Amino acid sequence: MTTSELKNSDRREGTREMVRKLLDERQEMLSMFCRVAGLEPYSEKNTGADVLQEFCALLVDYSAFCHFEIYERIVDGRERRGQVLEIAREVYPRIAEASEVAVEFNDKYDASDHTLDLHQLDRDLGKLGEELAVRIEMEDRIVEALTSR
Repeated sequence: MTTSELKNSDRREGTREMVRKLLDERQEMLSMFCRVAGLEPYSEKNTGADVLQEFCALLVDYSAFCHFEIYERIVDGRERRGQVLEIAREVYPRIAEASEVAVEFNDKYDASDHTLDLHQLDRDLGKLGEELAVRIEMEDRIVEALTSR
């Protein structure tokens, strides 16, 4: 293999590892989302506060990953494929909107600095779930572009 081929191979392996990490974090977050949704009825006695706290941490980590690992790579010029750049420009604004909903959910339900008010948790989980579905659809478009040859 030539030096150029080795660099391309290393770059592709780095991309595959980044995609694997994104998909693993997504799966872990979605699994925890289902656990939180299964805590009904939401009440002070049945808060599942530890599960909710763990979910918030996973949600923030997952939300940040796409921005700091994938989009930053594109903005910094480390991604040269035109198709990836075009799709990223198209979908990133919507990913950012979904991230804002995730941050708002975390701010409201991360009980590390305030008492939980669970009266709107069901509604907020529904809104978050809708945003996550859109975000996943947008991310999958980027993943497809990143992993296609």
